[in-house]
Amino acid sequence: MKKAIVSWSSGKDSAWALHILQQSGEYQIAGLLAALNTAFDRVAMHGTRREVLEAQAAAAGLPLWTVPLPWPCSNQMYEYAMSGACARAVAEGVEVIAFGDLFLEDVRRYREERLAGSGLTPIFPLWGKNTRLLAEEMASAGMKARIVCIDPRKLPGDFAGRNYGEGLLREFPDGVDPCGENGEFHTCVYGGPMFQKEIAVTSGEVVERDGFVFADVLLGSMR
Repeated sequence: MKKAIVSWSSGKDSAWALHILQQSGEYQIAGLLAALNTAFDRVAMHGTRREVLEAQAAAAGLPLWTVPLPWPCSNQMYEYAMSGACARAVAEGVEVIAFGDLFLEDVRRYREERLAGSGLTPIFPLWGKNTRLLAEEMASAGMKARIVCIDPRKLPGDFAGRNYGEGLLREFPDGVDPCGENGEFHTCVYGGPMFQKEIAVTSGEVVERDGFVFADVLLGSMR
């Protein structure tokens, strides 16, 4: 059984990649690898708070490996930080790193090129899946996620803070990828088959910043 880590954004695709690895029985999951913006103590782009990230790892029953990133962060700084995390993984016997990418060839190629010779093999459990069918599969399996970041040039900002699911998918405008793979939106997962228990969350404020709409997710009683 190969030892693996999952690149963890806090969103639905990385969570579903974890679920597929769990179901396969081929991997021993060593942890969830998440990059944190140190200026805000949140996951980059998704804006997920550290405490929510820690609750996700606890719900999955897995260690959380955080990679601190400065703000602002150049690509060179990002690659340096991630190379350190990869070196640690290899030193601890990890052979595989899983990503939740779906179909963006340039993103996959970048990951493969950066990991070449690192000792880690990148895998893409969701690669090439029909995103409409994948979204419906996630919803029917009981995944619970909230839309936490929107690019308002691609999706109306009033979708921020809403729960991701089959009903919401029917409301998306034409041209919006059901999984948001073109950057339309990002999510924060709080329930699903990859977790041992659902995380109690509540909605925080919705703000527009740096050209994106963010909806905060807080730990607490669900409304």
